[in-house]
Amino acid sequence: MKVAAVGDNCVDVYKEEGRQYPGGNPVNVAVYLERMGIDASYTGVVGTDEQGRFLVDSLKAKGVDTSHVHVSEGSTAVTYVQIVNGNRVFGDYVEGVMADFKMSEEDLSFVCSHDLVVSGIWGHTAGDLGRIKESGTLVAFDYSDQPNDPVVDQSIGNVDYAFFGLESDDTEQVRSFMKEKQALGPKVVIVTLGEHGSLAFDGERFYKQGIIEVEVEDTMGAGDSFIAGFIKGVLENKDVPDCMSEGARSSSVTLQYSGAW
Repeated sequence: MKVAAVGDNCVDVYKEEGRQYPGGNPVNVAVYLERMGIDASYTGVVGTDEQGRFLVDSLKAKGVDTSHVHVSEGSTAVTYVQIVNGNRVFGDYVEGVMADFKMSEEDLSFVCSHDLVVSGIWGHTAGDLGRIKESGTLVAFDYSDQPNDPVVDQSIGNVDYAFFGLESDDTEQVRSFMKEKQALGPKVVIVTLGEHGSLAFDGERFYKQGIIEVEVEDTMGAGDSFIAGFIKGVLENKDVPDCMSEGARSSSVTLQYSGAW
């Protein structure tokens, strides 16, 4: 089993604490999959700066296949972060060379050779999902906290597992939204609800998963680690509740340390 993570990367800079961590949605998912024993690759672009080298070296150290990480003249994407009461607060995002990222034909062939491709709304990959799905490779996609972005309806028909992160409780409005989006094509729509756990809808019924309570150090990467755990369950042919349970367990590990990984 092997998963291709493709799209955005960044270095999360905690200026007040003088620390930086590699990150970005698909990058994080790749690392968490490796943590759980699933082979993963990352396809994307970094700059020619020190932070680009830092990110690639960090991925290699975690066992992630970096053979399709491209290096372009310029700066690596950076996100400035603060921790307020244990929660991450995002500041400026400087996209750098990621702004011009597009998969090559060879990249597409490479990712389609995997069992599943995972990407997200910031990764400049939504337009390629149709070709990936046509290849027979499963597609997981993180729409983050952007349920109303035009990209959602433009791409969700080519997604097998659609993830959203909403700061909400389990409400009729949330469930109605999930039904609407699942009807557009995904096998399952999954919504993470922070401290309220997660919901999934497979076209027939809703499933609910609570959180695993731990001492929270930093929430960075919690949603991405849920996605990685869910994907692990999918690849192991587990049912939806067990996939959600895998996601909750994965998140509980990440919440207990600083930085995404």
